[in-house]
Amino acid sequence: MGNSILQLSLAAVNDAAFLLCGAFLVYVVLIVVPFLRHRPSALGDASAFEWHFLVPCRDEERVVEATVRRMLGQFPTAHIWCIDDASMDGTPRVLSWLASAESRVHLIRRELPIARQGKGPALNAGWTALVQSLGPVDAERVVVGVVDADGHLDHHCLNTITGPTYFLDPTVGSVQIKVRVETEDKGAERSSTSCGPVGRLLVRLQDLEFSSIIAAMQMLRRHVGSVGMGGNGQFTRLSVLNKIAVEHGSPWHGALLEDFELGLHVLMSGSRTEYCHDTWVSQEGLPTLKGLVRQRSRWAQGSMQCMRYLIPVLRSRVIPTAGALEIAYFLFLPWVQLFGGVLYLACLGVMLQVVFTTGASQWLSSGAWGVFPLFLIFGVVPLVVWGPVYRRKEDSSVSAAKALMLGVANWPYIYFHQVAIWWAFIRILRSRHDWKKTERFERQPTVVPATMWLPSISPVTVRGTFVPRRQDCNDAPSSPIVTVRFRSASAVGVTSASADDANAAA
Repeated sequence: MGNSILQLSLAAVNDAAFLLCGAFLVYVVLIVVPFLRHRPSALGDASAFEWHFLVPCRDEERVVEATVRRMLGQFPTAHIWCIDDASMDGTPRVLSWLASAESRVHLIRRELPIARQGKGPALNAGWTALVQSLGPVDAERVVVGVVDADGHLDHHCLNTITGPTYFLDPTVGSVQIKVRVETEDKGAERSSTSCGPVGRLLVRLQDLEFSSIIAAMQMLRRHVGSVGMGGNGQFTRLSVLNKIAVEHGSPWHGALLEDFELGLHVLMSGSRTEYCHDTWVSQEGLPTLKGLVRQRSRWAQGSMQCMRYLIPVLRSRVIPTAGALEIAYFLFLPWVQLFGGVLYLACLGVMLQVVFTTGASQWLSSGAWGVFPLFLIFGVVPLVVWGPVYRRKEDSSVSAAKALMLGVANWPYIYFHQVAIWWAFIRILRSRHDWKKTERFERQPTVVPATMWLPSISPVTVRGTFVPRRQDCNDAPSSPIVTVRFRSASAVGVTSASADDANAAA
């Protein structure tokens, strides 16, 4: 009797595991095919739009100067809004230096206790400052990009995303571009060669993940109408951000996955989201498992928080049915992974119990040897295949042998994400929702003279808004530096482009 129950238990967990593995294999095929068939789209004309970049900065002295200087040189008409989120390092001094030297750099300061509450509130502060500085404008022709402080945009990025498939199409509200991770053979400023072989492998696997696996998922989403926004390299029409703010109080909201949350609001507002694989933004990789788990646990927890959008998405009349189902799949994914982890462990436990009870030779001779090829087909091959795919589509300099090695390494790398998912789940159980910032590993801090002018700011009221006023200083340049005060906890800020302009207007 006991042996029969054991056999039934093994059959039940094996069947459940087989169904999950089969569904995963089908999904991999669905995303690989359109990814391999992708062809570049036509270019557009960036001069037909006005461009503004939001760069959230929290303790970013190691990376932000090079990022801002590069964007100034690459995009000569764009304005860059740097949001200092109460940084504790030299970031305020670096940003003040940049803002004083270039009129297209605007510095927004957030102060405690409002500051350091996450990326979403910081972006809301940047959006508020931007809106109030522009005045009457054709918001359909103003595009707001979000670039992380370590971001490096492709020089042709703006012309690419203004093509007929993207912002030239008035129905497109947001565009997410491909994300790359800087590896040892590109991005000399932030080479990962000092990380050691394990660190370099982790960084390369992250590039494979972003530029191939996640990119392929986005390709599928293009076809079903559910492209998701990423935290780096996302572009949105100002008109869409304004519409979301009118309906919900602010463009970005409280989830730790604020980028995906924004994409949901864009879709529910009636606009389309698009993914552009023909241009890119690169960023630093994480060369340590601790840093990787910290980052991915925040993403997993943010995805779990976004479950509250499941019913609104499914009920939406403007999101295609296929797109709504794909979004539902994404929202359920971390919970399925939690269940799958328990299920696979249970399957392994029951199988080991049968082996010890019946003996290994009898267990194998009864047909159980088939578990091993099934495991390879459903659990290993769908992950290993991404090494050769990465070589074919993203980096032809990788040899065939190294691509296969990357694919094999991708297998434990992906399964390691289970640690992050369980960490996120534990944080939810403990009601921990604080925003854990990704640590920077590369570049040395920018050396700014200690005597560099750093403006003191005291708020004065002008027409009902708080406007910064600099202390008198003979050497102080006219710098577009603002502080942000809030009417309420909704994270809608009140600010101005510069004290001089506001005082003149008054």
